[in-house]
Amino acid sequence: MKTASQTAPERTTESAPAVRRRTRVPGGPRALRTPGGLSLRLDLRALIVVVLLVVAALAASVVLIGTGDFPIPAGDVLKTLAGEGTVAQEFIVNDLRLPRVLVGLLVGAALGLGGAVFQAVSRNPLGSPDVLGLGQGATAGALVVIVLMSGSANQVAVGALVGGLVTGAAIYLLAWKRGVHGYRLVLVGIGVSAIATAVNGYLITKADLVDAARAVVWMTGSLDGRDWKQVWPLLWLCCLLVPLVLANARGLRMMEMGDDVSHALGVRVERVRLLLMVCAVLLTAAATAAAGPVAFVALTAPQLARRLTRSPGPNLVPALCMGAALLVTADWASQRLFGDGQLPVGVVTGVLGGVYLLWLLVTERRAGRI
Repeated sequence: MKTASQTAPERTTESAPAVRRRTRVPGGPRALRTPGGLSLRLDLRALIVVVLLVVAALAASVVLIGTGDFPIPAGDVLKTLAGEGTVAQEFIVNDLRLPRVLVGLLVGAALGLGGAVFQAVSRNPLGSPDVLGLGQGATAGALVVIVLMSGSANQVAVGALVGGLVTGAAIYLLAWKRGVHGYRLVLVGIGVSAIATAVNGYLITKADLVDAARAVVWMTGSLDGRDWKQVWPLLWLCCLLVPLVLANARGLRMMEMGDDVSHALGVRVERVRLLLMVCAVLLTAAATAAAGPVAFVALTAPQLARRLTRSPGPNLVPALCMGAALLVTADWASQRLFGDGQLPVGVVTGVLGGVYLLWLLVTERRAGRI
């Protein structure tokens, strides 16, 4: 007579790690455990996207440095950057073109990171500095210096930085009601943007011809004429603010699930939100001060990064890298794709960003979110 164990069909068992390995989505988040017992979360797909974006940004930078009235092959650009170029090449690369490219990389990175923070805080894909009015506020500060004071380039940069900070503080205070919530922040930002745009138009009409022409050129957003004076302040500010934002990435990720859940998980919501918004305002204002109000990079870079990584959360590092790659690529396009004439980079990003905004609005409407 056979026992139940003998008659039952043979079954195999798998350990829990084996099941997890079998069901893991390729390229998805993985938990790595170090010898000391520290567990690290690694998203392989996001890491690959970041590496590819960094490579694309650097490659576009090398091509952009070699572009101009005196073209330089990419190999000679690399040799010159390594200190092995001719005297003429070193002057053109190191003194004329490299600062412009570095400003473009830093401005794109700052806008991409600032846009990712604002979209995560507001939990809205339209919650970017372009829509919230920070760019228009920084423009108002710069126009006050240009029109009313006839200030120098450094004074214009300071005016733009102050204008962005004042606008950010006004938006935060007006949106505050037992906390700052996403749609209220966006709606208040749209209203402040409209007011700042009206102020900018008024200042332009009151300026004389020379100052008005100078103001219009600055308002377009351009990297022309950028030198090391714009590189160093922006570089130091990014070195200070970027690690501060990344250090609070966990709290920002928790806040995307709602304030109540974040409180339950131990996140000091208002403190983290205020700190991150201040950092994002400073990054946006500094980028505007360095290159003018370059449109739509802060809106599109985080969304494109998220679609590439297919990862939830703010995707801060991919958005930063995407912003840098977008801006240097747009700058190359503004110099090479329009014949002999060169367009300001803000015109190219404005056209591409406008098309993307229309597509985003249609997508959100079909999904029933607006």
